[in-house]
This record gives sequence, structure tokens and C-alpha cells, in this order.
Amino acid sequence: MTLESYFLLRMIHILGAVVVAGTGTGIAFFMYMASRSSNIAAIAVTARHVVLADWLFTAPAVATQFVTGVLLMYKLGYSFSSTWFYLVIALFLFIGICWLPVLMIQYRLKSLAEASLVSGQLTPDFKKLMRYWVALGIPAFASVLIIFWLMVFKPFPVI
Repeated sequence: MTLESYFLLRMIHILGAVVVAGTGTGIAFFMYMASRSSNIAAIAVTARHVVLADWLFTAPAVATQFVTGVLLMYKLGYSFSSTWFYLVIALFLFIGICWLPVLMIQYRLKSLAEASLVSGQLTPDFKKLMRYWVALGIPAFASVLIIFWLMVFKPFPVI
């Protein structure tokens, strides 16, 4: 791999991290704020867009992160048995374990919000699911920040 291809790979990896963090933050903010508004039409539109944004931006960025991360590990000669890698992959998997139920919850929130448009009343299930959605999102986002820290500071040996 040439130096130019390394920089391109690193740039793609960084852009993927920006998309994951930015989209995740944006989705969380807009969904949370819409749900707090109690405006059923706003909640329904936001829930629809949140589901779409996760598929258009978050999912491809996560896949890109994994692939480019592995390729960078090979290129840089980092050990797949280092403490640093174990921490990074454990956090990556933890985020995925949180994100998969969040995806299912988002579909359910979208359905409940659309049904509430007809009835004119937001169901108690919606508020309950939003609490689960937030409860899963907070540790996942904190884990993203820890991964950023691990990537930048490399506080543990990588070889």
C-alpha cells in the first residue's frame, strides 16, 4: 500500500467516524426534541426521517468504519491481540448491541407515531419506548466518545 493510499484509507476512516458521530447526535437530538414537543405530526415525520437516516448514513458508515479499521490495523502493523484492539472492538460490539435494538425501537416508534396521527393521541407505549431508546443511546454514544479517545491518544500498546 502506498503512502497516498494509506492517507486515503485514513481519510475515509475519519470521515466514517464523523458520519457515525454526527448522524447519531443529530438523530438523537431531533428525535428526542420531537418527542418532547408532543406534536404528533412532528414526531411522525421525525421518526420516519430517523429510520431513513440510520439506513442511509449510519449503517454504511459503521460498515466503512469496520473495514477501514481492519485495513489500517494491517497497514500500521497493529496487533489484533493488543489490549488497545480488544478495548476498541469490545466497544464497537457494545455499540452494535445497543444500536440493533434501537433500530427495532425506531421502527416501532415510527409505527406508533403514525397510528397516533389517526387517533390524535400519543400512546403511552410511545413514551415508554422513547425511554428505552434514550437508555440505549446514552451508553452507546459514550462508547463512541471513548473510541475516539482510544484512537487519538492510544493509551495502551497497539503492538
